[in-house]
Amino acid sequence: MTDPRAQARAIFQAGVAAADPYERVRASLNNVAEQPAHIIAVGKAAVRMEEAAREAYPDTPALVVTNYENAQALKGATVMPAGHPIPDENGLRAAEAVIDTLSSATGPILALISGGGSALLPAPADGISLEEKAAVNAALLASGIEITEMNLVRQQLSRLKGGGLLRHAAPNAVTALILSDVIGDELSAIASGPTVAPLGTKAEAKGILEHYGIWDEMPQSVKAHLLAGEKESVLPAHTNHLIGSNGQSVEAMRVAGDAVAIDTPIEGDVADAARRICDACGTGTTVWGGETTVILKGDGRGGRNQELALRIAREAEARGWTDWTCLQGGSDGRDGPTDAAGGLVDSGTLQRISDKGGDLDALLGNNNSYQALALADDLLMTDATGTNVADLGVMIRR
Repeated sequence: MTDPRAQARAIFQAGVAAADPYERVRASLNNVAEQPAHIIAVGKAAVRMEEAAREAYPDTPALVVTNYENAQALKGATVMPAGHPIPDENGLRAAEAVIDTLSSATGPILALISGGGSALLPAPADGISLEEKAAVNAALLASGIEITEMNLVRQQLSRLKGGGLLRHAAPNAVTALILSDVIGDELSAIASGPTVAPLGTKAEAKGILEHYGIWDEMPQSVKAHLLAGEKESVLPAHTNHLIGSNGQSVEAMRVAGDAVAIDTPIEGDVADAARRICDACGTGTTVWGGETTVILKGDGRGGRNQELALRIAREAEARGWTDWTCLQGGSDGRDGPTDAAGGLVDSGTLQRISDKGGDLDALLGNNNSYQALALADDLLMTDATGTNVADLGVMIRR
């Protein structure tokens, strides 16, 4: 009989492979009408995306901005690693380099966009410091805010997000190939939409911050910027092409595992998500995708996938399930500020945690899912995958 843990890993890997940035870009280059004068690649998948474009345009200068884990030297390209999920000084320098490249370009731009680009290119609006922008980002991440709302706020505080790349590229045309890490594939939300019109207005960003109770935490410069009037701008000719998504990866997992796929993406609070997942899982193999949220109440280490895996384990035990295995992981190979991609749990997970002296309620109450999974030897470790299409899950019940 196949080891269910190995089987779950193989199904997850099929989902990751379906979002391979190199293959997706290579298959999509027929959408590029003109030889680009410059290539700008931004996001967790930027390196692999640029490698594919490099084959077609070996002499075109390229600027690549990606996270530290995925950064590597590329012949013919300038690679600038930066902080994710919290922006840092390297990200600020990378954003300035992107703006300089766009502003001095004398021909079409090929933009290769993938998830993570929002944090990697902070480019604060005039009057807002990087430290202030980082404080806003940290508050957003801790609030439990939905990803689209988070990106609306980020766009209004940035010179590159929400069509900013287009504004700086004007009058040169821009073609963007986009790998989606956003559920629903709303292009204006992926990497905070550098090549599409903004999600909303300054007034709407203010309303979101008020709704989540964090407006009063905002630096004065941020408040002043959001209270200022809107500025109109004309965007140059541009086309956007979606080349990979969470839904495509879920379908690949369904085929690989001869599985049933949960039709509705798994979103929202991790506790509610665990119940919805277990409600949908009969015997056999079930797969899903999505992106949940965690409201931070403690100072432990972990991430949404690790916490969701543990809550699924607790929910399965409460339902009396006896022979099951579940993998919940980030397609990028990194979950929160940890080296784990998520969790690989089974019917023995909770007992292993208890046997090692762990108190799961206390650990979850402190958002310390990493330690809980480490006690059970159930951390999902994959290293950086080079892609990013949100989160993927597998349940095998016998």
